[in-house]
Amino acid sequence: MKMSTQTIAQNKAISIKKMKAQLTNSYSIWRGLTLPVVVLFLWQLLSSLGILSEQLFSSPLLIVTRFIELVQSGEMAKHLQISLFRAFLGFAIGGFLGLLIGVIVGMNKRAEEYLNPSIQMLRTVPLLVITPLFIMWLGFGELSKILLIALGAFFPLYLQTFLGIRNVDKKLYDVAQILEYSRIEQITKLMIPASLPNILLGIRLALSAAWMCLVVAELLGADRGVGFMIQDARSFMQTDTVFVGIIIFALAGKISDSIVRFLENRLLKWQDSFKA
Repeated sequence: MKMSTQTIAQNKAISIKKMKAQLTNSYSIWRGLTLPVVVLFLWQLLSSLGILSEQLFSSPLLIVTRFIELVQSGEMAKHLQISLFRAFLGFAIGGFLGLLIGVIVGMNKRAEEYLNPSIQMLRTVPLLVITPLFIMWLGFGELSKILLIALGAFFPLYLQTFLGIRNVDKKLYDVAQILEYSRIEQITKLMIPASLPNILLGIRLALSAAWMCLVVAELLGADRGVGFMIQDARSFMQTDTVFVGIIIFALAGKISDSIVRFLENRLLKWQDSFKA
């Protein structure tokens, strides 16, 4: 009876902790929504009073109405589909190469001496400076846009992977040698898991860079995509459509970042510093 009472008490304590955690998460979500709601309310109020020009600052209601019209006409789906394709294909190419070369350079001192100085030099060159070269070499087609996005996604993931591998505790390498791990096992069972916090941070930064480069690529030259939709709407002073495009980019970036944050919560539960 005593043991069962203790078990019941422990279960109640666990349930209370879970409830508190859920309430804390709920409060955090509502606190995060406070500022956007206040801004939208003031924005709509000032627009309704005529203080803000509808031509320069379309009201939130007009933006929502325009968004619904774009969705119903199918124009939004057409532009969003091609933008998502460009962003994630470019991110996949650049991210894969950044991860691969980051692992190689992080593990091999000779590779670092040959590759890292050149990569670090290229990393400091603004992407807007390179964009005209991409257009001159490859034209305004899909290849130039995807490669520009890949280049933007490459550097953050390369740098974070390199730093993560170099920060792996040397004692873990000693354990791997004792266990007679092969080179592949060292990478998959030791280096990647140990440097996972840096890699996930690199993925978040790479996604952010990919969306930024997508905007640049589509604004400079495209006949489809959300960036083209913004540029076309600007030409006709359709401010509500411009705001719709900006919000779409903001939501896409936030959703992709939240997905990586979810993976962090799942994959880094073992790390006390991450919990803190």
